[in-house]
Amino acid sequence: MVKAVCVLKGDAGVTGVVHLEQEAEGATKVKGEITGLKPGALHGFHIHEFGDNTNGCMSAGPHFNPHKKEHGAPADENRHIGDLGNVQADASGKATFELADSLVSLTGSLSVIGRSIVVHADPDDLGKGGHELSKTTGNAGARSACGVIGVSN
Repeated sequence: MVKAVCVLKGDAGVTGVVHLEQEAEGATKVKGEITGLKPGALHGFHIHEFGDNTNGCMSAGPHFNPHKKEHGAPADENRHIGDLGNVQADASGKATFELADSLVSLTGSLSVIGRSIVVHADPDDLGKGGHELSKTTGNAGARSACGVIGVSN
C-alpha cells in the first residue's frame, strides 16, 4: 500500500488535510476534511500539475492532464486525471469527504505525488456549464486553498 497526504492552506482561513492511499493497481482512496469554506456550497476539488505553491495556489498550474483531455466529471471518460469534482460544505463551512478514483495513481510515471491539490471557491460545473472555462477548469472560480501531495507513513 502507498499512502500520501496533503495539507491545505489558504489566504481566507480555508484549511484541511487530505489523505490518499492506493493498494497495488487499484483505485486510489481520497478522504479528508476541509474547513473555512462557504457554508452549504459545492467547491471544485482538483489535482493540479505542479507541486509549487511559491506564489500561492496560482503556482500549482493547471489541472493535472497528461492525456490532454477536456475537463469533466470524475465518472466521465473524457476528463483530466486531476478532475475530482466537488466537495460539499455543511452549514458550518466544513466538507468531509471520501471517494475512490481509478485514474489517480500514487505510483508510476503518472503519480500525483509531488503535485498539488486545490479547493476552489465555486462549484465545478464538470465541463457541462457552457461557460468559456467549462471545458478547461469547470469554471470553479478562485483557488481557496492548496497544498503539495507528499508521501505519508
